[in-house]
Amino acid sequence: MSRANAPRALVLRAPGTNCDQEMCRAFELAGATSTLVHLDALIADPAQIAGYQLIGFPGGFSYGDDIASGRVFAMRCRERLYPALREAVERGTPIIGACNGFQVLVQIGLLPGPDAGLDWPPDAAPKQTVALTDNVAARFCDRWVGMIAEPTSRCVWTKGVEESIPSEIRSDVWTLPVAHGEGRLVCDSPEVLRAIESSGRVALRYAENYNGSENAIAGLCDASGLVFGLMPHPERYLDWTRHPYWTRLPEAVRRGPTPGLRMFQNAVAHVQKAARTPAAVHS
Repeated sequence: MSRANAPRALVLRAPGTNCDQEMCRAFELAGATSTLVHLDALIADPAQIAGYQLIGFPGGFSYGDDIASGRVFAMRCRERLYPALREAVERGTPIIGACNGFQVLVQIGLLPGPDAGLDWPPDAAPKQTVALTDNVAARFCDRWVGMIAEPTSRCVWTKGVEESIPSEIRSDVWTLPVAHGEGRLVCDSPEVLRAIESSGRVALRYAENYNGSENAIAGLCDASGLVFGLMPHPERYLDWTRHPYWTRLPEAVRRGPTPGLRMFQNAVAHVQKAARTPAAVHS
């Protein structure tokens, strides 16, 4: 696919976001084109969301994390953009939220989403059933953490990432950077947690549950596998030189994409495959 026909990625920003450029670069390196748009501009014209095939909610401290992390950003989206975002998922748009973006997605109600596929409420956003609250140590944590991909996950972003790494170096390579004070995932009831676990909506777990998240959950997807939120930052691990000891990693491994980049490549490939399918059906 030529660059002119590359999928278009929308990256939202607001006062306080600080990983927006990294997320734009992630989409670009994965083969998409990216456009950074202020939340106010989208609220003024929600219809423009229909022009994008990928959507990213970046990390940072949107609106200074006043009230709670991601709360202002999320409530503005929930009140003004939910119908447009719901329609985006229904037409097959992969959406990612990293760190503050994950906090936003759960408060909008896009994660963990309806229990059954694309059975989204038509107008009002779903009730929030999951939260990301203070780390168990009540301290900001900035480090690299080992990941475990849930093999039964529906998530299109994480498919094949873990398997692509040789098992003998997986514990070294399959890591992601984290930087948050409110990253501990909790559900509002045991029933919600069981429903998430049984429906393939757990995408990633921490190899070391440093922040106390229920069942060591690091990332969730919705039942379609399109909407993906995680507390780690894959957009900060697009180059091998970002790895804490990259020079000691096998050269053969460093010739391929990093785990962070592979997630974005998966999403772009999913969009490209979907774009080709109708033509193949009607040929």
